[in-house]
Amino acid sequence: MKKSVSIFTVLITITIHFIFWIGIYFFYNYFLGYGSNNVKYVNRFSLFLMPITIFISYFFLYYLVPTYLVKKKQKLFILYSIYTFIVSFFFIVLSIFFGLVFSDFLKSEDITPITKGFLFIILGVYFVIFIVITFGMFIHNYKQSIKNEDLKNKFLQTQLQLKEQELKFLKMQIHPHFLFNSLNTIYGFALKKADKAPEMILKLSNLLDYILYQVEKPAVLLQDEIDHLKDYVSLEKMRFHDTLNVSISEEGNTENVQIAPMLLIPFVENSFKHGTIIDGKLKVVISIKIENELLFFKISNSTLEETSNETGIGLDNIKKRLEMLYPNGHQLKIEQENQLFIVALKVKINSLNILKNDH
Repeated sequence: MKKSVSIFTVLITITIHFIFWIGIYFFYNYFLGYGSNNVKYVNRFSLFLMPITIFISYFFLYYLVPTYLVKKKQKLFILYSIYTFIVSFFFIVLSIFFGLVFSDFLKSEDITPITKGFLFIILGVYFVIFIVITFGMFIHNYKQSIKNEDLKNKFLQTQLQLKEQELKFLKMQIHPHFLFNSLNTIYGFALKKADKAPEMILKLSNLLDYILYQVEKPAVLLQDEIDHLKDYVSLEKMRFHDTLNVSISEEGNTENVQIAPMLLIPFVENSFKHGTIIDGKLKVVISIKIENELLFFKISNSTLEETSNETGIGLDNIKKRLEMLYPNGHQLKIEQENQLFIVALKVKINSLNILKNDH
């Protein structure tokens, strides 16, 4: 298939070149014979100018230009162009001489054979050569721009694929970590044969459905993320018993708001994992607010001053995902003060980079 397309392209190119030079031949007839009725003489004389015109034009177009000018060797291009001009001048004069000699028998006593002088004929040939080079350079630049655009698209596509693979890798890190904590909690309850174990399994089942199926979507409803966030908090409350104090507040209209899946839950997971029980309580405060097409998410947890939540898989992965999913549409602030570790996230709702999210 590719070979047939290539042959077709070559044939089209040859046809275009042939038609072009036929046009140049008629141009010579018009240019040299304007005002003359000796058509046969002019036709024959024009034929003698065609070979040298074609040769010089192609020599410039397919050798000097790509070898020196395109490769930015301007000095060499100018030097060899001067050499070519000198040599070509000799051959043009030779072509004119043979044209005059071998067309002499077609002269008529009362008819002027050609109406242009020696200098005009030479200028006419160089004018044609200049037109060919200019036209050829235009086509070359056009093809090069198409080629560069194609390379750019391939490069962007490769980058996109790499980003998608990186996102998948990050999710693979987040999900096992998340499930590991939850399964550990259920295992502890199962050992104690606690009555809450079935409820925990049901909540975990809902979370698994969200992780395995919904999370593969480029975007999910914010309300779904919040609902599953609450399920996760419920699981942790069962694990921590009375040592966990969590408050969740919602403000604004969350309907029809879409975000990247698993965007908020890892922050909550990180708070439980690295939070510290102080005075018998691990305090976690979660705030979710929608205002002016912006999502404001804030979470704080109790921690000791020497404890840093910013290490490990958790927040590092979250930062990378945010850079890929909301490259120019998020602000993440992390700070620690007064035995509180605080994470504040602001996201432009409509800035989700769907193309870079894994499908």
